[in-house]
Amino acid sequence: MPLPFLIEGPNDARFTILLAHGAGAPMDSASMTGAAVALANAGFLVARFEFGYMAARRSSDSRKPPPRADTLNPEFKAAIADLAPTGHLIIGGKSMGGRVASMIADELHDAHAIAGLLCLGYPFHPPGKPENLRTAHLEFLKTPTLICQGTRDEFGTREEVSTYPLSSQIDFLWLEDGDHDLKPRKKVSGFSTADHLATVGKTVRDWAERLPLGA
Repeated sequence: MPLPFLIEGPNDARFTILLAHGAGAPMDSASMTGAAVALANAGFLVARFEFGYMAARRSSDSRKPPPRADTLNPEFKAAIADLAPTGHLIIGGKSMGGRVASMIADELHDAHAIAGLLCLGYPFHPPGKPENLRTAHLEFLKTPTLICQGTRDEFGTREEVSTYPLSSQIDFLWLEDGDHDLKPRKKVSGFSTADHLATVGKTVRDWAERLPLGA
């Protein structure tokens, strides 16, 4: 059986980041691993976990589809309880994982259980369906939030996102020519995936240091 969490980074880190995976790839995918290592190298303690439907895929040949995102809210809260982090906690994840975290963030932030929200490639809409927005709750989000997004992400490009009514609590890191995995085309942009991940690590560190950390 896989461990319930994958852990990287220093145990004495000031901030712990708990990350959930996207809809179709597990917590140890190349994208998730690259992001976790970059954040750990920036000084964070990073924990990754899997929702039950994804963990079940490891023990069977079935490709059980992901459930509706909001039905995963209790599982994310349970992961926080199981992790029992010390210090300041930031929650988030890749794509759907970040979306689920965004749905529970304000409740947890109001309870002083988390310091912020980190989304890696937020799924603003399904690919090819820009009219099906997943942004209603983001307009009124109160939790300090950082979204790291590729400028050509098919789930929400920079041009598209600039037209959405979003909370002033949301900051963006736009990664030039990045796709949904934040991966750029080096011949087009001049950047490599490693370059973008290093930028993510530094930007998240700088953002976290500015978070208001109340009692």
